[in-house]
Amino acid sequence: MRLLPILLFVFLFGRVYAQNTIGFPDIVNYTKEQYRGGGQNWDVAIDQRGIMYFANTEGLLTFDGQFWKLYPIANHTRLRSVKVDARGYIYVGAQDELGYYFPDQNGVLRYHSLKHLLPTANKEVADVWDIELYGESVFFRAYNMILEYRDNRMIAHPPAKEWRKLLKTEKGVYAQEMQQGLMKYDAGRWTLVCSNAALRDMLITGILEGPAGSQLITTQKNGLFTVANNQLTPQQTAADAIFTTSRIYGAIGLGDAEMAVGTTSDGCYIINKTTGRIIQHFSMEEGLQNNNVLRLFADGRQNIWLALDNGIDFVRYNTFVKQIYPDKKNMLTTYAAQVFDNKLFVGTSDGLYSTPLCTNTDFSFSKNHFQQVSNSKGQVWNLSVVNNQLLMGHHEGTFLIGNNTAAQLSSGKGCWLYKPYSSPSSPYSMLIGAYNGLYGVQAGGSGFSTPVRFEGLRESLRFLAIDNEDTIWGSHPYRGVYKISLPNDSLHYRLYTSKDGLPSDYDNFVFRVRNRVVVATRHGIYEYNPATGRFAPSTLLHAVLGNMSVQFLAEDANGNIWFTSNRRPGIIDYHKPSGSHPYSIIYFPELQQKIVNGFEFIYPYDDENIFMAAEKGLYHLNYRKYIQSAAGPAIAIGTVKTTGKADSLLFGGYFANDSSSQLNQSDDIAVRLPNGFNDFHFEYASPAIDQGSNVEYSYRLIGFNSAWSEWTSKTEKEYTNLPYGDYTFAVKARNNLGIESAEVKYSFTILPAFYQTNIAKAIYVLLIMGLLYLLYRRQKKKFTDQQVKYQQKQEHLISLHQLELERNEKELIKVQNDKLASDVSFKNRELATMTMHLVDRGRVLSNIKEVLNTTIKKLEPGVSHDHFKRVMRLFDEAENNDEDWEHFSRHFDEVHSNFLARVKKHFPTLTTTDLKLCAYLHIDLTSKEIAQLLGISVRGVETSRYRLRKKLDIPGEVSLNAFLLEAIEAKAGK
Repeated sequence: MRLLPILLFVFLFGRVYAQNTIGFPDIVNYTKEQYRGGGQNWDVAIDQRGIMYFANTEGLLTFDGQFWKLYPIANHTRLRSVKVDARGYIYVGAQDELGYYFPDQNGVLRYHSLKHLLPTANKEVADVWDIELYGESVFFRAYNMILEYRDNRMIAHPPAKEWRKLLKTEKGVYAQEMQQGLMKYDAGRWTLVCSNAALRDMLITGILEGPAGSQLITTQKNGLFTVANNQLTPQQTAADAIFTTSRIYGAIGLGDAEMAVGTTSDGCYIINKTTGRIIQHFSMEEGLQNNNVLRLFADGRQNIWLALDNGIDFVRYNTFVKQIYPDKKNMLTTYAAQVFDNKLFVGTSDGLYSTPLCTNTDFSFSKNHFQQVSNSKGQVWNLSVVNNQLLMGHHEGTFLIGNNTAAQLSSGKGCWLYKPYSSPSSPYSMLIGAYNGLYGVQAGGSGFSTPVRFEGLRESLRFLAIDNEDTIWGSHPYRGVYKISLPNDSLHYRLYTSKDGLPSDYDNFVFRVRNRVVVATRHGIYEYNPATGRFAPSTLLHAVLGNMSVQFLAEDANGNIWFTSNRRPGIIDYHKPSGSHPYSIIYFPELQQKIVNGFEFIYPYDDENIFMAAEKGLYHLNYRKYIQSAAGPAIAIGTVKTTGKADSLLFGGYFANDSSSQLNQSDDIAVRLPNGFNDFHFEYASPAIDQGSNVEYSYRLIGFNSAWSEWTSKTEKEYTNLPYGDYTFAVKARNNLGIESAEVKYSFTILPAFYQTNIAKAIYVLLIMGLLYLLYRRQKKKFTDQQVKYQQKQEHLISLHQLELERNEKELIKVQNDKLASDVSFKNRELATMTMHLVDRGRVLSNIKEVLNTTIKKLEPGVSHDHFKRVMRLFDEAENNDEDWEHFSRHFDEVHSNFLARVKKHFPTLTTTDLKLCAYLHIDLTSKEIAQLLGISVRGVETSRYRLRKKLDIPGEVSLNAFLLEAIEAKAGK
């Protein structure tokens, strides 16, 4: 009976309401290879930090936004349900097992079974499929009982026949009993809400509170119903025909007006609770891994988690960045978009598509009725509205769009873009940048004239901009920038390159923003300076973007400038000051590397509808709500471990005291590590994963480096070779809007080695003091010994010095003696020479005298002897020459220490002849030599010697010379 109205409803309204909206949220797939668990996931929960929990067939899965962890249950059975209370207790139900996970002192989740608390009569528990938290109680549902855990006690609630489902709304806990119907927990007992007999053949899979105390329930095979006043009323939806073939496994509310319904074979439907209209449908065709949805969960941002029969999917349902697919099956690349005549037109690589727009200010909620515009097949480059008519730039030429048909205005060469043009000197009201140059078009009441090409420039002009002086600027990515004028409908141009101030001849793109023409280059934004005739960095934008490589610029209605830089879209928002700047630069990491490379396109229709060309479809951004809904990211430290030969887990990601989990580490918890722990690995993440890749992190290790690091997307940090001491690792997160999270910290202490402890230091001090004392004693003894040695050494040195003096004195005396001896020797040689001279002279004179005497004797008598006598007298005078003696005696006394003077002094009675004899005897001359010197005979010498000995009374046995010396010394001593 119920099937006929359902089919009639679908027939009348199915085609209207079965369509998705054009804006499709991003779907993130997490495969079992990623989370390293079983395929099936039966339940989903979240804690106050945003950590996600999944009841997986292999245990409890946790996900902090970056890292997955798996905690097997004690009996290694399949987990069926999970819930987290406000204290951080993670309750789980499994096959013949129930309990909770709670962190130990190291922040590692440990399982605690509650099975021992079961009543004696109810020790056997089947699969625990549902867990709900209500007040101070935790309810566990198995088919044969509902267990209420409270105050460390377990109370069993037996069914009349079988408990089929346990559910909770904001108004209470509900359960379906197979025989009695829908029941509600109230004051310790279960009261009947609806006993309609039809419920005995239905399985309730979801319940939502409705108006006036009613409830909206979903059933596995029979669709939706309203429960009010013990009555069960069918709730018709546009998906009823689907729900008859694809069973409903669960349902959750999404805000006040919507609900999400999970099916066993057709994915997830978003339905308006009041009208039953299908708002959105998510299935494998839309990106799900599996169409069998075992459980749904909405997080605090109303994004949807899907626990699947094989994997986990995350639908960013409440996102303000969505994708639009004109042709979902082909996933076409888009190049242009235009809102015209209450339709959205999208230019793709395979033609032009259009769809009507809804009255919602956010066009992404319009229903998807995309159709391809007739005669538009092929590459579409541009969509422009000129004179209230829509023009299409196409690979095959220029087209006018009307009545969902493309009418070709010109054929042959392709068209890049259109620009309205108004110059008193030109009849053309529109310019066309084409593959082979510039075209002019006249517009009138009957439409557009045939485009006319301006001769003189045959370069491809994909970029055109017109300044306030009606000068046309065009650019070619591999040539430079053209300055074009059209005097008398003839084209004149000049090409500007790097020689004219541009940073390069390549990748120059002209745009008009903020009432001026600028050039986006590889090294920032440039402008033409008419005064110098050269390009220079833009006074408007170069200070904002610096030397950033920019490929696209567009100004919105609010004066903000949208741009792309190396496939990264952003906006210069002049209505959002940042620091000392009257603007903010905001990037959209969700779209990084997803926009079209080389054909960047941003169409800021208004602040709720920003369209961006992409490699797959078209992206839609509601910038107003994107900014308004921005919330600060959360941050959590997931793991701290030491690394080395064997890794050791120090912290498992949970701060807790004895009774509850905490967001931060308690000050009284001291983590003290042995000295061997010097290398550390930290893992951290932002659980707010609905922000995608928007989050960056900054960290520091207080005690090692107090300065914050540069912002980075990395979620791991390692420190090696840390010395002993107190450390605090701190990390914070920041989203792309510049909103920072509070920092989270983990403090620990590396204990010193024994040789670094205070006791060791005290021992070191005592040892050092003892060593210093011993050293003092040793040094003192050494000093005393050194003093003695020094004194001895000094005495020795003095002795040596004295000896040295004496030796020097002896040396000096010796030198003097040697000198004296040398002098004496020299004098002796002189004296000897003189003596020998005297001897020789005396011998010669003696010989001459003898010859003369002989000659005189042979003279005849009578001959006069007077001349001979005079000669003989001369010889006698020569022999008795006193001058020679005086000269000799002076030299003699110098050599022989005044011998003659002392003899003369001591023996004044001696004559000159006696003195001569004494001198000659002193130098050991022979009697013959003395005779020659004295000019007497040898006999005369002997006689003189005899007389002298007698005069001096010298005994015969004493030599004359020895006597004289002895006598002189004896008298000198007196």
